[in-house]
This record gives sequence, C-alpha cells and structure tokens, in this order.
Amino acid sequence: MGSCIICGKSVEGRICDLHEEDALFEFRGSRADQLSVDRYYRGSVDGFAEFGVFVDIGDSVTGLLHRSELDQRLDSLDWDSGDTVYVQVKNVRDNGNVDLGWSIRQSEREFRGVLVDDPDIGHSVLLENEDDEDEGQSDDGSNEAESEPSADESPSDDESSSDDDSDTSQSESESTTSAGTVSRASDDDRVEGTAAVGGNDSGSNTAVMTESDEEADAESDEQTDEATAAEPVAAAIGDLDDHVGADVRLEGEVVGIRQTSGPTVFELQDESGTVDCAAFVEAGVRAYPEVEEDDYVRLSGEVRERRGELQVETEELTVLEAEEREEVEQRLADALDDEARPDTAEPLADDTAVAALSDQLVEAATQIRKAVLTDRPVIVRHANTADGYLAGSALERAALPLVTEQHRRADAKYHYFDRRPIEGGVYDMDDATKDTTTMLDNRERHEEKLPLFVFVAAGGTRESLDGFDLLNVYGAPSVVIDDIDVDGAVVDTVDAVVSPSADTVSETTSTALAANVAAHVNEDVRDDLEHLPAVSFWEDIPEPYVEAASEAGYDETAVSELREAVALEAHYQSYEDKRELITDLVFGDDEEDVGGLAGHIAEQFREKVDEEVSTARANLDHRTVDGVDIAVLDTDAFTHQYEFPPESLLLDELHRDVRDESDAVLGISTDTMYVRANGDLDLHELVNEVSERVPEGGVATRSVREGTIRYLAGERPAVLDATLDVLADEL
Repeated sequence: MGSCIICGKSVEGRICDLHEEDALFEFRGSRADQLSVDRYYRGSVDGFAEFGVFVDIGDSVTGLLHRSELDQRLDSLDWDSGDTVYVQVKNVRDNGNVDLGWSIRQSEREFRGVLVDDPDIGHSVLLENEDDEDEGQSDDGSNEAESEPSADESPSDDESSSDDDSDTSQSESESTTSAGTVSRASDDDRVEGTAAVGGNDSGSNTAVMTESDEEADAESDEQTDEATAAEPVAAAIGDLDDHVGADVRLEGEVVGIRQTSGPTVFELQDESGTVDCAAFVEAGVRAYPEVEEDDYVRLSGEVRERRGELQVETEELTVLEAEEREEVEQRLADALDDEARPDTAEPLADDTAVAALSDQLVEAATQIRKAVLTDRPVIVRHANTADGYLAGSALERAALPLVTEQHRRADAKYHYFDRRPIEGGVYDMDDATKDTTTMLDNRERHEEKLPLFVFVAAGGTRESLDGFDLLNVYGAPSVVIDDIDVDGAVVDTVDAVVSPSADTVSETTSTALAANVAAHVNEDVRDDLEHLPAVSFWEDIPEPYVEAASEAGYDETAVSELREAVALEAHYQSYEDKRELITDLVFGDDEEDVGGLAGHIAEQFREKVDEEVSTARANLDHRTVDGVDIAVLDTDAFTHQYEFPPESLLLDELHRDVRDESDAVLGISTDTMYVRANGDLDLHELVNEVSERVPEGGVATRSVREGTIRYLAGERPAVLDATLDVLADEL
C-alpha cells in the first residue's frame, strides 16, 4: 500500500481515484493498450492534419487530438512540431488508435503532482530527477539515502573524524535522494531542492541537498553558513530579493499546497506577493499535515534563489489562531481592497442617473477586480433579453483582458469568467441549485474557489431571495446590477448593489449601469463600451448616449439594428452565452467582414415581430372599466408559442403600438398574465390586491422585470376580472 501524493489516503500506487485527474503522468510504456483512459499525459506535437493534431505519448505511441476537442480554431494554435503539450486519453480503440482530449492545464505547474506511468512496474511511481536517482543508488542497486542513520543515531567514528563541519554537512546532504517540484521559473524547470526544514513529529531538522552539480552545492553551503548567524528578520514577500541567503519570518495566507516526490511546497501569499516555501520531512511525505489551504501562518526560513526564482526553505511553520489570525487576515484584506479599488473613472456620458451612483459603481467594480486578482471565477448571470446580453457582454469585455493577464493558461478566459443567461430576470431555486452543484463540484475536484456571482438585469426583486440564500449558505459572494429599484431585502442579502433611485428608474437601463461598472473595472476598454447604453434603450435614448454612440461610429440606424439583432439572438438558445457570436455582433471583433451581420439579423427580427404584432392587434379584446381602456390578448390562441418573438417582447412591442388607444395591455394564457400599463405600476401591490379579491386563485408575482404574474388555471376568469378592476382603480 502507498499514500496518495495529494490527500495522503492509503491507496495501491501513489494516487487515489478522486485525485487522479489532478495528476500529470509521463508514459513509459510501448503500446497503446498500456495507456490508462481518463489520465492526463505529457506529450509532444508530432504533426498536423485538417482534422486535428497528432501527439506523441511517450516514445512509441501516437494519438489524435481532434479539432473538435480544441478550445480554439485549429489554425489559431501556436504549436510547432516537437512542442510539449498536455492531453487526456479519452479512448484507446481495438485497432490501437488513441483518441485524445484537450487539457485546460497546459503547464506542468498547474497539475498537483507528476507521476510515471510504467507498465513494467505495474503502478505509478513518483517522478524522480534522473541524475539524483543515479547518485542515490549504491553499487548493489539499493538506495543509499534509506540506509543513512536516523537523526537520533550517532555517526560512526569514521563519519565523525572530519574537523570541518561544512564537509560533514555536505557529506550528509549528498547522501540524500532529491526530488523535484515544478519551478515558478518556467513550465519545464523544476525546483531543484529543499534544504534543512522542520515539520516531522520529532521536531528535528533534516539536512537535504538536491543540487547535483558541485557549484550549486558550494553556493548552498555558503548561504547556509551565513544564514545561521542571524535571527529571522520580519519581511514582506515583495522584499525577499533583498534577503537572499538570510533567514526571514513571513506572515500570510497559504493559497496552495503541492506534495512533490521530495518536499511539500506551500504557496504563501501576503499583501505584497506570493512565494513558494518548501518543507521537507522525507521524500514524498507531507510536511506539516495540519496546515491546510486558506490557513494563515507564520513561517521562518532561509531565502534562496533557484533558477532565477526565489524560494524559502522552511525551518518553522505555525498556524495562526484567534487575534493573530484576524490581524493578518485584516491586513491582507485591506491591501487587496486598495489594490482592487479602481482609480476614479468618468462616466461614459453625462448621465445624471449614473453620476448619482458613483460609490456603488466603484464598489461593484472593486468586487469584480478583487475576484480576478484572487483567482476567484466570475460568473455573470443576466436576463435572456437584449438588455441582459448587452450588459453582460460589457462586463465580459472588461474582465477578460484582466483574467488573461492574471493567468498564463491559454484557456483562462473560459475557466475564470462565464456568462449564464437566466429566464425572466429571476434567480430561482432551479438556477441556484444548478450553480451551487457546479461550484461545489469544482471546489471538490479542482480546489477551485467559490465564484463571485454578478447578477445583471436580474435578481433585483424578492423573487430571487431563495436563490441568494442558498448561495449564502456556502459564502459565495454576489453583486446585483439592475435598473429597477432593488428590493431592500435583496440589498441586505448580497455584497454590493448598483441600482438607481426610485425617481430615476425610468431614465436608465441595466446596460447603461453595467457598462459604467465595466469602465471602472478596466479603463482600457472604455472606448469599446461607449455605444452600448444607446443600444439598450428601445425608445427615448438620452441625448448624451446618442452622441457617445455617434462618436463611436454608430448612427441611429446602426444602433437600432444592433439592438434588434441582439434581441433576436437572445431568444434562440437562450440558456447559452453565445460568447463569440455576441462579441461579433456587439463589438465587431471577428477578422471576417461582419459589418452586415447586425443588419441581416435585424431584418429577420423586424419581419417576425411585425407579423406577430399585426396578428395580435387584430385579435385584441378591448375592455372598458370605469372609463379605462384595457386591451386583452389571449396569448394561447393568438401567438405562435415557443417561437420568436417571446410573449414578453411581443407584449412590449404591442404596448408601444397601441398605448395611444389603450391605457394598458394584458396578455393572458392558461396560468400566466403579462401586464403592461401606461405610467408607473407596482406589480407587487397589484398582485396583493388581486390575491385579496381571489383568495383561492394562487396569485403571485412571477417576474417583476417581465411584468408577469401566475395563478391557478381554474381561476383564470376570476383573476382576469379582478385584475381589470384593480388596473382601472390604479390608472
């Protein structure tokens, strides 16, 4: 039996089933059928074809990475023949063909351990430095390091006859087998060693030297002699360049732990930076097993430079508790807030509704920037409407460059940022359960931080409280950006809110708010965002936004076409983000000529909407109650259900078309009613009044943003009559 190199669980071999996908394997076999399906392997590019890339796995096996498995177009890959790549074995066919899958991790450092897959041995073994393995073997093939006396055994007379302490230290060091971990210097380099560290049960320190060349040995000994003369100096990680060769004392948060075939590497972060701290008990054994990620610790050790990167050789490590932890935690939090808080940015246009929300804009932008800086994924949940897609794409435009800058992974922009549309602008338990399941799975399998959820044109009403409460159980942070007067209960539940005051609700859109937040998140994309607010207004576009769009190259026709094109695409595959298509539409980024794309799609929009509005108008049932004209449309009978336009958009267009004739429009189906009225209308108050008049009707709000209420199908006539009476009183 062995121990899992990641969690320490007893297993056959060196990795448990749960963490096998977190390890990288080096194949030492000679046949395809010796590969293990679902494992990730190091390979090298062998050649290219129209349908994919051929990748060598080991010396004798070649597999195909089909173009459908790639996260980008085949012709955009920057791979050359012979380049090292990382792939997953998806299938080994009976004829020996190997199907490969894309690995989102494209550097050795991103895996949590490196193992050898050697069929001759029968199980995976830890990958050792080949030179050190040779040095650690005696003539009879035994491991000399294993035969060394323990720390409390006395050396023999021959071993203690030397008068030179440094020679003795060097002799002991050279007898110990080394093992490497991935270096911060590059994906292929390895941290070559860990010197004396504590962390074993006996409290003793074991000297370990893993440099194989004499020059490194001499340099290491010289640094060790100098370091022992002084007490550890309190230092910040960002200042470690000034302390190479000296003992330092650091305080910070453990943000990563990697168990290598030699030392345990703790990734320590303070307010000034991050550094790898190597601790050694014996090869492949977890040092300081009580330390976990997210712990705040005090660490002492010697600063060394390994292949151009700094590393601390841990001598003592203590987990901070109570007041000491709170002090360090608060210091790091304050520093992170200062770093994440954007410089004051001017609004995209002279918009009084936005100018009044300056503090809210900065706070929301700070939350997003902080998430990116701390490797926390950002999930944007937006309504599946034109306003929702435009607002979400604004935040996406600002965040993606920051994500790419923060992470070296080629696919970071897909892994650390996601848009997920939701129906009706309500974050219900179905949405929250799906999000919670996904984030907990990612945390368990990949130790991913819980994401920051940003709700745009969604989540602003009490109908979303159950969903927010589920996220809060697990401590997932959340931000709401909505153009309605956000419910006070929601304000108390989430971490930040951007919402206009009640008297300016009708003067702005969620896109106008989100675009201004995005400009605070990333000032560099400001020019890309200037036309978006104008696009989001279906009518009465504020003049400052008309001018901003014009300066960005969008005249009145272009603005209208873009709005309608996004609205149509928002309907189809409404649960998908359609990132590339929306980007082409909104920002025109594709290298191909997409200048006519919005116009082409907008033409389809107008044809479909005009036909549906014409049909609906011809079938309106005008009801007059106390002198108030209310137009009623039976949407079950006189609309094409599940086709474009959806009922909410159709009722919007119909209301704009007939509001000079009618004070309100009702769209009524089996158990749902759409309400559109001239002037302000509080849907919650309307529902309360109708519910009092039809207590057995099960009347409740469905989506305030969409102006919809639900009721029991059997009470439809009574609910309709009550709604007509209440509307007449209100209007």
